[in-house]
Amino acid sequence: MIRSELLQALHRDNPELRAEEVEQVVDIFFEEIAERLAEGGRVELRGFGAFSTRQRESRQGRNPRTGETVDVPSKRVPYFKPGKEMRKRINDA
Repeated sequence: MIRSELLQALHRDNPELRAEEVEQVVDIFFEEIAERLAEGGRVELRGFGAFSTRQRESRQGRNPRTGETVDVPSKRVPYFKPGKEMRKRINDA
């Protein structure tokens, strides 16, 4: 599912809301998740899963085009852990 399909599904399920209102809600939802992760926090949606970040240490990488060794700095990367209900739903499908 892509963002536009999500917006259409939400608008279809909530006809009392204008399309612009549905889009605003989705924008706020994703922005709040991104903002919390940028602060180093965690976002947990019961039954769905938890978004967090993980630290990756610096390492030696390789440029695939030239084969040259390059330094890859440490960084935080987003991580999603599905909840128990989500795992069950996926595996029972």
